[in-house]
Amino acid sequence: MSELLHHPETAGGPPPKVEILAEAPGAAPVPEGLVGRAILVSLPPGSPGAPPHRHPGPIYGYVVKGAITFELEGEPERLIRAGEAFFEPGGDVIHYRGANALEDEESALVATMICEPGAPVLTVVGHEELAAHKHLRVSA
Repeated sequence: MSELLHHPETAGGPPPKVEILAEAPGAAPVPEGLVGRAILVSLPPGSPGAPPHRHPGPIYGYVVKGAITFELEGEPERLIRAGEAFFEPGGDVIHYRGANALEDEESALVATMICEPGAPVLTVVGHEELAAHKHLRVSA
């Protein structure tokens, strides 16, 4: 879906073209005191990604190239290809997998994270917590 933006300052020249690449339904607005943080994640060929972890807030993501094997707590593992979007609630939900599904190409995604200023991008989950949450993992 694309549209042209018309604004008085663009008179005399072509207006910019804005293309909505994808939408991630179920997303919440940014509360006061939080920031939106844009992140580029590049995964080398065959990369397993980060170990199981949490994010400090919700993430709206878009795969820009390749394919990502993606698994969140309570959801089955799935493949997200270039041109597809995803939503991750962050907080207490464990992100089990975010691996490059391709053995011979880099995969990459752009994500917007909503979080407190200065919060870490992710926090690795320990073995004890993984064991306590085992019953919530669909793809185990």
